[in-house]
Amino acid sequence: MRRAPLRAVASLALALAAGACTTVAQLPSTPLAGDECTRWFAQLDAAVDAAGVRDAQDETVPGFAFVRIDRLAVATRQTAPLPQWLDRAAALDRQARDAEIANLPAASFPIDGAADAAAARARSQTCRNALSQRVLQDSALQGALQARAEVPDRYAASLRALGAYPLLRWPFFAGVQTWQDEHTQAVARWSARPPPRVRFDPPADDPHAPVFEIELRGGPDLPPHDRFGMPMWTARDATAPSVDSTQPVVFRRSTQTLVAGRWLQQHVYTLWFAERPPTSRFDLLSGTLDGVIVRVTLAPDGTPWMLDSIHACGCWHQFYPAPGIALRDGAPGHVEWAFVPAALPATAPGQRLAVRLASGTHHVTGIATPSPLPAGRYTLRDENELRALPLPGGGGSRSLYAPDGLVRGTERAERFLFWPMGIASAGAMRQWGHHATAFVGRRHFDDPNLLDSRFQWPRSATP
Repeated sequence: MRRAPLRAVASLALALAAGACTTVAQLPSTPLAGDECTRWFAQLDAAVDAAGVRDAQDETVPGFAFVRIDRLAVATRQTAPLPQWLDRAAALDRQARDAEIANLPAASFPIDGAADAAAARARSQTCRNALSQRVLQDSALQGALQARAEVPDRYAASLRALGAYPLLRWPFFAGVQTWQDEHTQAVARWSARPPPRVRFDPPADDPHAPVFEIELRGGPDLPPHDRFGMPMWTARDATAPSVDSTQPVVFRRSTQTLVAGRWLQQHVYTLWFAERPPTSRFDLLSGTLDGVIVRVTLAPDGTPWMLDSIHACGCWHQFYPAPGIALRDGAPGHVEWAFVPAALPATAPGQRLAVRLASGTHHVTGIATPSPLPAGRYTLRDENELRALPLPGGGGSRSLYAPDGLVRGTERAERFLFWPMGIASAGAMRQWGHHATAFVGRRHFDDPNLLDSRFQWPRSATP
């Protein structure tokens, strides 16, 4: 392109940007300031921050303390009807603040006249309703809210710059490719001749929840590090959580993804293990707590179209598409795009998928139809419970997650090696919304456009 057209394009871009920012620039940094509700939220936020109990799952919006947003909200801010969009953003704030208020120590009260947690929750909801109405009646406030509704990515550009990312990405990428090749071979071996396993079935009331089959290695029973269960605090001053595996528990959430112009339902299932045990004295990946996240994306008829999985650190992202779904042509070959070790198996109507997990590493090592094994059963719990876990001795609670979205005490030694890739504390477990899933390139697990950008979908995906 010649220089003159470039200048014209730049001028047009600047003009559009200036026009888009006019409404925001005319508003103060706190456009809803000046009433008792904004004062209430300011004092509540101050108490939350002073106690160190901020919930990091969803993002706050500057000047709009009654809502929080995620990447789904950002993707729909211009297309969803405003009342419904605002209701969902307010609901995200309610979930976060309910957890924060529950985790506040009793000494934090009263807050601006609210004597206890119940009063704080009630006042917050009253103010959410009032501020929502103000926004619905003011187009300038609506423009400011939508313009400020942004979720940052989970990559630190400063770390990548300091760590010479443009140069170091190549050996890191080679290491990723080596693991992917080895894992593809492992999936093929398990498919041909699976090792001994223990099977766990879901409750009957969730038809999409998978069966989990965990490798048995070295004995007739699962060792403690291969038993999943309920994260818990064993002491008020504990530096890391433990897992009660006496009752198998899987945590569930629901979300959506945009595929070929159609919103598809997704169900997300998370297992927590007490640890990833070391395989050697210098194992950089081992440590306290290990979470495995499995996501099932449903076709319009309710059958599984995709299963993808990560560990709760954001690592080891794998995609298992149904037959007829393929990677898009022209995928870049120099970034972690989409690792597909195998396809989903064909299933009969009503038949579940079985997710096979390796001992110790807890890697997903294949998806199959359930094997005829003696089966235990797991229960399903709402993942939001992890945002306010009861403390021992009664009275009070504490989130599994710290205010930065990480799980304290789950740091891995790999962080000292992988920091040039721009991910904070690589290997540590982290909260929903904080999963960067590629060391080379950029990719977020909760991106609602992720699957559509990587895969070609059947015509039945188009509305």
